[in-house]
Amino acid sequence: MAWLSRPLTVIGLVILAHGCYSAHEHTVLSSTSVQHPTSPSATSLPLDIYIETIAATLLICLGLVLGSGTPEPIQWHTWAGKIEREGDSTSSDADKELRSNPFNALEARSGFINISKLRNDFVKYQQLGK
Repeated sequence: MAWLSRPLTVIGLVILAHGCYSAHEHTVLSSTSVQHPTSPSATSLPLDIYIETIAATLLICLGLVLGSGTPEPIQWHTWAGKIEREGDSTSSDADKELRSNPFNALEARSGFINISKLRNDFVKYQQLGK
């Protein structure tokens, strides 16, 4: 659908620019013309400008949605399983092994330091040296 998304987005942007220009032109012309100050048409935009702006916004949104790729899975385990089965296609061969399992970074990191255990080991080491 990429061939359809770009023209829709461009057409929507052109129509939106025309709607913005029309709104600007209307406000400039209504401020310079002599009208009765209590007239509601002196301050409000015509309905066709509103419709043009809304239609252009919908066309732009439709073009952007059609142009987007397939969504990636949201759940971590689904993504991790897919990466483990297929491997990461964006990485080079050198770090393919590191990237093939998304949990490698969690499994390879050092844990928390247990200060009490280290102190006890040090005390035992000192007692052996005496």
